[in-house]
Amino acid sequence: MECGLRLGLLDSFELVRDGSPIQLPMSVQRVVAFVALKRHPVLRPHASGSLWPASSEQRAAANLRSALWRLKRSKCEAIVTSASQLRLAADVSVDLYAASELARDVLAGGVCDLRDPAPLAAELLPDWYDDWVLVEREYFRQVRLRALETLCERFMDMRRLDDALAMGLAALKGEPLRESAHRVLIRLYLVQGNVCEALRQYRLCCRLLRPLGVEPSEQITSLVRGIDDRETGR
Repeated sequence: MECGLRLGLLDSFELVRDGSPIQLPMSVQRVVAFVALKRHPVLRPHASGSLWPASSEQRAAANLRSALWRLKRSKCEAIVTSASQLRLAADVSVDLYAASELARDVLAGGVCDLRDPAPLAAELLPDWYDDWVLVEREYFRQVRLRALETLCERFMDMRRLDDALAMGLAALKGEPLRESAHRVLIRLYLVQGNVCEALRQYRLCCRLLRPLGVEPSEQITSLVRGIDDRETGR
């Protein structure tokens, strides 16, 4: 069995063996990604039916066999197969797993030395639109954005304001319509003494929410109440 396999699912699909990317057809990539996202052994009929929902049961099963054969031809044993199940090989490291564990550690109160938000800023297979990807992407998105906001608040309390800003901006970039990301940045700007930046952030939030017919909540409005009058001299 080949060793040193690394599977990338964040930002784009990539399978690397000992530092060298392995080129795989899209059908094979989808099988590898599907099995990896399940995180446990998968029955063959479930995999084939999920990956080829528009095909007959027989055709979907044949497509799966073909994809697994192509994977084997690449001499990359990323998936362990049996007559009934598929599972990810134990020696495959997955970037999504590491990022998810990091986010959970942050939310559990650990991790206070992260300076680069990149591990929590990447999106799961952003150019893939299969239903089974969309569900996992949304779950990971919510967890990582909560973790980034938590780190922003934690670093703010520790007076690590530059690190706090990096986390807050990463959270906002991940979802510009997320009011909690705007809110934590406004709090940070006020802690920094950047009143104009706080007001600008609030106005940006209002402008982004307006087309949706949504008004800013009292939580965020209360942070800037009175600032507008002070800044305009009224």
